Amino acid sequence: MPKNTHKIALAGVATLGAAAVAFTVVPADAQTTTREAAASTRVAYSSEQLAGVKADITDQLAGSSVKIDAIEAKKKAAAAAAKKAAAAKKAAAAKKAAAAAAKKAAAKKAAAAHKAKAKAASRSAKRPHVEQVAAKTYSNNLDGWIRKSLDIMKSKGIPGSYSGLHRNIMRESSGNPYAINDWDINAINGIPSKGLLQVIPPTFATYHVAGTSWNIYDPVANITAAANYAAHRYGSIDNVNSAY
Repeated sequence: MPKNTHKIALAGVATLGAAAVAFTVVPADAQTTTREAAASTRVAYSSEQLAGVKADITDQLAGSSVKIDAIEAKKKAAAAAAKKAAAAKKAAAAKKAAAAAAKKAAAKKAAAAHKAKAKAASRSAKRPHVEQVAAKTYSNNLDGWIRKSLDIMKSKGIPGSYSGLHRNIMRESSGNPYAINDWDINAINGIPSKGLLQVIPPTFATYHVAGTSWNIYDPVANITAAANYAAHRYGSIDNVNSAY
């Protein structure tokens, strides 16, 4: 007989012996109490076994719940990481596109500036060079008046020379721009001769040269109008050697 079986047998014998002794000692009216105690002992033993099983199942369920929570947390973390990576990739793509657009715009602007510069240089090359000539000045005296009148006469195609003008001026007014004749026929008729070359108002108005003053006493206006009149009547002021 194996050892375990032997032990169980001995335990059974001991139990039966103990039960027999208890039955012999205890009175008859205590049989029910003994039976109930024995029954209670057997029920208590079964409850312990069930409690242990329940505890094991609870532990297993708790362990499974922890594992499930860990898996779910891992999945959420992976999803969050994937979302973050996608957002970063999208941001990088947008940044790259913006940089490319800025580069393209800068290149376009530089090309436009270069084109404008080239066009300006082309216009500058085609534009004729104009020498800036300082305005000519004349002295405020008889010499300056004659020289200025000669320049105006030249621009208008009116003939005459310095000597021809000077000679006639000295004869007519002695170089006084405010000279006036109040005794000849013109004066008697109410239109006296005036100025350096003694021009009557109607003649001055008729032969006035554009660009000069309308004041008959103005030296340059007087000389130029008189030279214009002489050119029409005598061919040139140089041909006048007496009253005209």
